[in-house]
Amino acid sequence: MHRPDERSDARERALYLLYEAHSKGIEPAATLELQVVEPDELTQQLVVGVGNALETLDNWIAAKAKGWTLSRMPVLDLNVMRLAVYELLERLDVPTAVVLNEAVELAKRFSTDDSGRFVNGVLAAVATEVRPPV
Repeated sequence: MHRPDERSDARERALYLLYEAHSKGIEPAATLELQVVEPDELTQQLVVGVGNALETLDNWIAAKAKGWTLSRMPVLDLNVMRLAVYELLERLDVPTAVVLNEAVELAKRFSTDDSGRFVNGVLAAVATEVRPPV
């Protein structure tokens, strides 16, 4: 039986909002103001954090996505990876395995058949540099 997890739900909501921002060509934080119901604190933190660090996040992703440009990536995959790289860099309280697992699950649920493997490969490469094994 699936038990709802508030943090997983917040990541999913943040993904929706990042996708909305991309689709509308607006800043991620601006999507928060467009919501009828104010998103929870973690969703807001993720959306604002990703929006404030887009260039850094994209640089990490581009450096590890061998043979792929950001513009060729499915928008959902890119936003899943942005969320995950943000968490790897800024949310040190979240274990690396949790960040990667959550990202892979989001990619598998919302993107292409190959997205889970692709996202996992890129994020694993980022994680080994950002959070080297002890």
